[in-house]
Amino acid sequence: KTLSFPKVRTFIRQELVSAITENFGTPDVIAGVATGGIAQGVLVAEALGIPFIYVRVKPKSHGLSNMIEGVVEAEQSVVVVEDLISTGASSLNAVEALRDAGCKVKGMVAIFSYGFAEAVKSFEENNVKLITLTDYESLMKKALETNFVSEEDIVPLNEWRKHPQEWGEYPMTK
Repeated sequence: KTLSFPKVRTFIRQELVSAITENFGTPDVIAGVATGGIAQGVLVAEALGIPFIYVRVKPKSHGLSNMIEGVVEAEQSVVVVEDLISTGASSLNAVEALRDAGCKVKGMVAIFSYGFAEAVKSFEENNVKLITLTDYESLMKKALETNFVSEEDIVPLNEWRKHPQEWGEYPMTK
């Protein structure tokens, strides 16, 4: 929904640009992860004045069966843009596709991460530096400060975060 609000959209874009330049320098290309990272990635690439590509979750079932859409060459440096990190699976699949294409993935930026242990471990194992603008702990702190949740609510919310798959259907796959 943040894309629907110009001031919020601009703020997020600028914070992602700052996170990229401070942590990775200016890459040759920005890659968005389909679908949530595409719009944010385009905004970031435009602000940096560099090319944009995006990576599908899986290869197209027709045509050239591309997983990467856009022009990128082997040896180019890439920073991947994502909106949300939950398990990290789709984000890391995108990194793998870029590496398979010969790209040098400098790292990834995202708006938000749940900080699930599974994701933290996966990013470490795949040697991908992840920078997020905010995370679950910051969200819970702000929710408590603003009385959006109570101290009583925090306990089950934090328990959910430890083992979300045990709390019913787990639709998040990023």
